[in-house]
Amino acid sequence: MSCDVLVVGTGAGALTAAIAAHDAGAQVLIVEKSDQYGGTSATSGGGIWIPNNHHLFEEGGDDSLDDARAYMAVMVGNAVSSDRIDAYLDQAPRMVRYLEDHTQARFAAMPYPDYFPEQKGGKRGYRTLEPLPTHAKILGAEFANLRPPHKQVTVLGRICITMKEGRAMLTQAKGSMLLAVKLMLKYWLDIPGRLQGRRDRRLTMGGALVARLRASLLDRKVPLLLSSPLTELVYDQDRVIGAVIEQDGQKKTITVRKGVILGAGGFEHNQALREKFLPKPSSRNWTAGNVHNTGDTLVAAMDIGAKTDLMDSAWWAPSIKVPGDDRAYILFAERSLPGNVIVNKAGERFANEAFPYLESGYAMYQADSIPSFCVFDATFRHKYPFGPLMPASVQSDDKLPSRICDLLFKADSIEELAERMGVDAAGLRKTIEKNNQYAATGRDPDYARGDSFYDQYYGDSHSGKNPCIAAIEKAPFYGIEVFPGDIGTKGGLLTDATARVLAEDGSVIEGLYAIGNTSSSVMGRSYPGAGSTIGPAMTFGFIAGHHAAGS
Repeated sequence: MSCDVLVVGTGAGALTAAIAAHDAGAQVLIVEKSDQYGGTSATSGGGIWIPNNHHLFEEGGDDSLDDARAYMAVMVGNAVSSDRIDAYLDQAPRMVRYLEDHTQARFAAMPYPDYFPEQKGGKRGYRTLEPLPTHAKILGAEFANLRPPHKQVTVLGRICITMKEGRAMLTQAKGSMLLAVKLMLKYWLDIPGRLQGRRDRRLTMGGALVARLRASLLDRKVPLLLSSPLTELVYDQDRVIGAVIEQDGQKKTITVRKGVILGAGGFEHNQALREKFLPKPSSRNWTAGNVHNTGDTLVAAMDIGAKTDLMDSAWWAPSIKVPGDDRAYILFAERSLPGNVIVNKAGERFANEAFPYLESGYAMYQADSIPSFCVFDATFRHKYPFGPLMPASVQSDDKLPSRICDLLFKADSIEELAERMGVDAAGLRKTIEKNNQYAATGRDPDYARGDSFYDQYYGDSHSGKNPCIAAIEKAPFYGIEVFPGDIGTKGGLLTDATARVLAEDGSVIEGLYAIGNTSSSVMGRSYPGAGSTIGPAMTFGFIAGHHAAGS
C-alpha cells in the first residue's frame, strides 16, 4: 500500500488537508482510527474563526490584517512564533475562498463577537463563520459513517440546529418558540428519514461542515479507510517515509512518498497523559472531546524525536458530567443567562460567570475551586436550558431521567441547598444577597458581569437592567456541580509556518506535518473567538496539504 500523501484523521482540518493535497496533484489516502469519520469537528458547533474573511465585508463588518495582528498580539503574546501567526492570518481567508470556489463547503458570517471585543483589534462580529446547513443525501451511503453531533448541539438530543437557531432558543428571543415548533415539524415530517431511524437528515454545525468536506472528497474519489488506527511512523535518515496502521488485528505498512499529515486530535481521553501533562485534578470524564482522542499520533511522533509545546494547556470549559454519557456537557453559553451564580466551597463567586469558557476553566484552577457549584432558582429553571436540562416549562423535574435528576441539588431554602452541596451556608447567603442587589442596579462591581459585549451576546436582553444578572429568589433553589472540562487539548507537536513538525533540536522532521489539536495551538494559551480550534485546523490543513504535495 502506498500514496504520495497520507492524512491521519478525519476532522475538518484533516479533510481540508486531503482536499488541498489532492488538488495540488498528489495521490492521497486518508486513514481513521474509529469506525466513523468526522472527529470532534463533526460533534461540535462547527464555527471557524477567520479574521478578514470575505463574508464579513458582505455583512457590513469592518476588519483588516493589521487589526487581526493587533488582536492576536494581545491575545497570544509571545507564546507562539510570529511566522506561524502570520501564516494563519494570511492563509485563513484564502482557505475559505478556495473551499467555496472548489468544493461543496459553504459558510455564512455570524454576528458572534470576538471573545474579547474590547481589546485592541477585537471585533463585535463576523469573524466567525458558520457552515451552511445541508442534507444527508449529499453523502449517500456515507451518511451512516458520519459521527453524530453531541447531544448538546441538538434539540431533544436528535434535532439539528444552526448556531443562529440555538442562540435564539437559548436566549428566548422573539419567535423562538415558533422556530422550535417548525424545526420539530420539519424533523417529524421527514418520513423517509424517520423510517430509517431517529437521526436528523438535516445537517448543521459541525455535521454540515464535515459532510460538505467529505462529499467533496467523494467527488474527488479520495479513499478513506475507517477502523485503521496509526500505530507507528516509519522514519529513515531524518525523514518520515511511511506509517504502520492496524486493520482487523493485522499491521500494515503504508509507504508514503511525500508526507504524512497528522490531524487526529489531542489526548483529552487519555487519562495517563492528562495526569502527566495537565494541571491536577484532571479527568477524562470532564471532556467533551471525541472519545477516540487518546494521543496515539502524538505519541508516535514523540517516539521519533518530535518536539512538543503547550502540553499543560487545554481548550478549557466548565462542564457537567452526566452518568452514562461518554462525553461531558459544556456550559458554553448558559452561564451568561441571568439568574445563576457559580461559587466555590465557601459559597463565594470567584469570577465573572459570563466569561469566555476558556477563562472560566482557568479561573476554576486558579481559584482552586474544583468542583464549583452553579446555583439558580425556580425562575431560571423554568425559563432556560442548562447543560443537559431542558427548561422546566418543557421538561419539569418529575419528568427528568433519573441520571440527570440525580445531578441536581434541590432545596426550599438557600441554607438547605448549601448544606446539601457541602457549601458554606453563610457565604452562599451573602453571595445571593449581593447578586440580587446587582440585579437591581444592573452592575456587578466584583467581576463586571454583563459589561463586555461578549457577555451580552448570550444574555437575555429582556431581563432587567443587565442581560446577564437577575435575582435568585424563588424557591425551590437548585445547585449542580461544575468541573474544569475541555473540548480538547491545546498542547501538541511544535510546527513551523508550513505545519512541518520540528524535532527536539529545532530542525524540521521532513515528511511529517501536524495540524489541529495534534499540533500545539497557534492561539497559544488564548481563545480569541468562536472557531479558534477548527479555523486554524483547516487553515494549517490547507497549508500542509499544498506543501506536502509539492515536496
